Amino acid sequence: MTMTKTNQLLLHSLVARHSTLAIDLDIAEKVGFDGIEASAAKLRAFLQAGFSEAELAELLRGVNVPGMGFLIDIERQGEAKKELLQEAEELFRLASVAGAKGVQVLTGPVNVEAVLRHEAGHPANLYSGLLGRTLEEQIALTARNLSEIADLARSYGLLVYLEALSWTPLNTIEKQRMIIETAARDNIRMVIDFWHCFTSGDTPDDIARLDKDIIYGVHVCDSLAFSGGVPDEVVLRDVPTGAGVIDLKLWADAVKATGYDGWWSCELFCRKQQQQNSYQVARELHALMSNLVLR
Repeated sequence: MTMTKTNQLLLHSLVARHSTLAIDLDIAEKVGFDGIEASAAKLRAFLQAGFSEAELAELLRGVNVPGMGFLIDIERQGEAKKELLQEAEELFRLASVAGAKGVQVLTGPVNVEAVLRHEAGHPANLYSGLLGRTLEEQIALTARNLSEIADLARSYGLLVYLEALSWTPLNTIEKQRMIIETAARDNIRMVIDFWHCFTSGDTPDDIARLDKDIIYGVHVCDSLAFSGGVPDEVVLRDVPTGAGVIDLKLWADAVKATGYDGWWSCELFCRKQQQQNSYQVARELHALMSNLVLR
């Protein structure tokens, strides 16, 4: 799998959500992807089955792994921040063994139920992150954590790429840009996820105005119709890519308008497709991305 060509098409681990890492690699090779966006859960499952780190490294030798997911709730404070940095250290070590170049980090709270309860004025009894704080506090505290995470990632030779979940407070491209600028580390980028952008209220024009160097990767994905409020990922992303309401060509062209020519990944949350023949689903997604990105 090539590591040098522009506009690399990556197999996302969620395409074959219920398969093993070995099957992901076989799909990627047979279908013709340029690499994979790997799942830390699948890498851990490989090790937990009794394989060694050396065997994991050998399995992935020669495989292009630009990115791997993911570290959640990066705004955690207090005692939870200690857990965050411990999780980051373990994840970065795993990424280093796997030969990954970057690790995805997510704003929180990841649990959308905490946001829904907050919006309704009910006690969350769940991790609620920085809900209720001012925007300035949210950005400052998240950026402080992100700078520490990035410093730790650098010690493993890694980059971190930010994805702000659309139901969380810091959900727009502009807010992500502010976090990255405030964190002030040169190994931080962002991933453009069409669904999160769409449900956060961002537009293709917002994407087209970005500096291409802030973009590390792109998640090509779709959505069912969204009328506003707190987006429910489980419901709205349960659609084959290309069969939803997002104008994929418009969004892909907006990314390309920046001059970006890095990797594109086919993240998938369609439950029916995840139960179908993963090789065939991957072929369809590879063809779709080829039309969007390479033509």
